[in-house]
Amino acid sequence: MSNIRYKYQTIVFDNVDIHLKTLKDTQQFHDKNNEAQDLGINSATWALFGVLWPSSYILANYIYQLDTGAKRILEVGCGIGLSSLLLNHLQQDITATDYHPEVKAFLLRNSDLNNDKEIPFYRLNWEDKVLNNIGKFDLIIGSDLLYQQNHGETLSHFINQYANKTCEVIIVDPSRGNHSKFKKEMIKFGFKYEKIDTLKYSDLVFKGSIHKYNKG
Repeated sequence: MSNIRYKYQTIVFDNVDIHLKTLKDTQQFHDKNNEAQDLGINSATWALFGVLWPSSYILANYIYQLDTGAKRILEVGCGIGLSSLLLNHLQQDITATDYHPEVKAFLLRNSDLNNDKEIPFYRLNWEDKVLNNIGKFDLIIGSDLLYQQNHGETLSHFINQYANKTCEVIIVDPSRGNHSKFKKEMIKFGFKYEKIDTLKYSDLVFKGSIHKYNKG
């Protein structure tokens, strides 16, 4: 992967520093054995997992201020996994999932950069059969997940399958126009909805919202 360029940065949460190795930008590409292509990930979208997006930054800031206690936490579509890395550094019970074949290697590298343990990771499609060995979660988080119209249905079903009877779900969405379907499906599953202002969780100009769902 010597033809790929990387970027190193440190994200600061008060007195907590999280060090990140990411792709330099979304123009990077490496799929030598067509692993991503065989999963339906084309060259135009291959690099999206490997950069830090505003939604991810806002989610991490929100999670940092949230009392997660002894909750089992799942990050869905984690990408570079800033929130997972932060929670892992704070010694919280975090598990990460994503569909991209390169995510696990980046999580491992970035955990090492922060002198932390390995984050439990599962490469999952939202339509995959439920893995019973993962178990259920008390808090499920994700950012910038609803790219397509059908994602509202598939993501809500995925989340519901891994949600405990009492569960909180936090989704940061940059207003791509697909959240209303997700909201409708989540309410069908018995979740109560609340919209949260993003202003105190970011110094970025962000047109999206933090969406909170609670059940139980």
